[in-house]
Amino acid sequence: MRDLDKALADIVAIRSQIAAGTAFRGYGPATVAATGVLALVTALAQHFWLDDPTGRPVVFFAAWAATALVSASLIWIEMQARSRRHHLGLADAMIYQAVEQFLPAGAAGVLLSVMLARFAPETLWMLPGLWQLLVSLGVFASARSLPRSVALAAIWYFVAGFATLLLASGDHALSPWTMGLPFVIGQLFMAAILYFASGGIHAED
Repeated sequence: MRDLDKALADIVAIRSQIAAGTAFRGYGPATVAATGVLALVTALAQHFWLDDPTGRPVVFFAAWAATALVSASLIWIEMQARSRRHHLGLADAMIYQAVEQFLPAGAAGVLLSVMLARFAPETLWMLPGLWQLLVSLGVFASARSLPRSVALAAIWYFVAGFATLLLASGDHALSPWTMGLPFVIGQLFMAAILYFASGGIHAED
């Protein structure tokens, strides 16, 4: 029985090593681009129907949290389907690896939001820039199993995050555009990178 357990553990370790050295093809360009469009729709909706984002931070961030949740759900659903199509028996290991790489940044974003809202609501103006910086770190962490050019998208989010913090540091105001535009550009940029790195028309196969 002990030999069987060791053999199974060795198989799991081998599969994990193979997965670590395999390019992940679970992210579809069209779905990643769709998340950028969702960010644009949210920014437009807030521009026209939310007169004072700074005075109503709960409404402002609730809309963006909902957008992030819908976007993550779309990516998760497609990730499952594409991984099983492209990675076959390694699908579960590849998905686990992809989640593991981005999870620390995602968890930090959630916990940071709760902490600032609960203990320092006067600093909520920093949250859009901090979210962009955390996305940058998540993309950097994922770059080892994605096309190298994905690092360019990570750099974009890194620069955008600091620029957003700098722009908001004067009046501490929340804006749907300083929140939305970096994600619109970043997600569309990421989609283009995935599309061309995966062979253009074959990217959605």
